[in-house]
Amino acid sequence: MNASVSAQSPPQQEATRSRIGAWLFRHRTATALPIAIALLTVRAGEAAPTIWLTVAGIAITAAGELVRLWSVRQIGTISRTRSDRLGPLVETGPFAYVRNPLYLGNLAVWTGFALTARLVWLAPLVLLLLGAAYHAVVRWEEGLLASRLGDSYRAYARHVPRWIPALRPQRRATPPRLFSWRETLFSERGTLIAIAAGYALISLKFNW
Repeated sequence: MNASVSAQSPPQQEATRSRIGAWLFRHRTATALPIAIALLTVRAGEAAPTIWLTVAGIAITAAGELVRLWSVRQIGTISRTRSDRLGPLVETGPFAYVRNPLYLGNLAVWTGFALTARLVWLAPLVLLLLGAAYHAVVRWEEGLLASRLGDSYRAYARHVPRWIPALRPQRRATPPRLFSWRETLFSERGTLIAIAAGYALISLKFNW
């Protein structure tokens, strides 16, 4: 009896992880809402105001959004889907260095917000909490991609890291299909508006 339960445990655990990852994927925008609320309301543990902290926060946020723009230009509007539909396997641009550049961009954006809001202690929590949520999503996505794209995705996953970008890109013979900057900005408009609104609200918080 115990041996049977133990033998079934790993598949059950994998199924549970898959369900959690799928749920987080569909609600991934809302995952960061508690962080946004903390940024705008929490005053405890604020660092002293310095120009360098503000500049560092803005620079990290900008870097994260540039990574997102670079990524979206490669994959287009599929980056906004909340369903399990898939586009083609993209192995160019930032996807030649790391498999999940959009999530890394998000982490940078929120870390930059935390520093700009002078909540330095919140920055590592952002990385920990959002990193854990994104990792669960990625595990689910990878299972989906492997099941639908087969050996082509598995070969890609063997050569391109999940989270730590490679120093050299994985070279592919297939030329990239780049979306226009107009299409890219249209697809990314929600994030750009959210960043602008976030900085406007932070400025009100500090009466800049």
